[in-house]
Amino acid sequence: MPDIPVSDTPTLTLPGGEIPLLGLGTWQSEGSDAELAVSAALQLGYRHVDTATGYGNEAQVGRALATRGIDRDDVFLTTKLPPDHADRTRQTLMESLAALGTDHLDLWLIHWPPGKQARPDVWDELRRARDEGHVRSIGVSNYSIAQIDELVAATGEAPAVNQIPYSPVDHDPALLAAHRERGVVVEGYSPLKRTDLGAAAIVAAAQAHGVTPAQVVLRWHLEHDVVVIPKSVRRERLEENLGVLGFSLSPDEVAAIDALGR
Repeated sequence: MPDIPVSDTPTLTLPGGEIPLLGLGTWQSEGSDAELAVSAALQLGYRHVDTATGYGNEAQVGRALATRGIDRDDVFLTTKLPPDHADRTRQTLMESLAALGTDHLDLWLIHWPPGKQARPDVWDELRRARDEGHVRSIGVSNYSIAQIDELVAATGEAPAVNQIPYSPVDHDPALLAAHRERGVVVEGYSPLKRTDLGAAAIVAAAQAHGVTPAQVVLRWHLEHDVVVIPKSVRRERLEENLGVLGFSLSPDEVAAIDALGR
């Protein structure tokens, strides 16, 4: 497969730039596996990499970025602040930047609500880091709509992104609409974990397009403008996931898969 330039990957607009709808997740990718996976993904054409301080692989991600020689501004890079680092946000950010070998992030997220609380004070620290140029866009992960509203009420600013589990079985049109009403992009993780890839609607779409059921699920995310970050350390799977850019689902196929949601 030839390199796919970032312009061929659909994007959504964040306050600090464009986020590619398809990226590489690195949760549970460790050591040399993480470095090799990111390196292979970049070679194949991925231009969006998601990591987190809590994953313990920022240094490996940084090495892959450095060795591939791709212009830093061509790669959308996300990491996340662990909830137990909520009281040392600046130190954690500087450690992340050093490990990743970059002077800025494209997106920095609060990984989980610290102590299950929204913590507008922590959100203010992310806003400060953004205003100082260390981060281009800021957001949250695993936050409820009520917690997002608490941040907005306290600071006047909504997160650019909320990264949450998302798959056909999790599909909730009201939840997507609530995020969009607040200007928050939904980014879905674990897109395949809870999905029955043998579901009739998914299998039928896969057969119709000559693709795999997993590709159908990832494409379904894109049809809903939900950013999706499947994780893999296998080159053939990385290539397969990138193949979702080569077809579209019909409205009827999307609706049939939507119906799998609880």
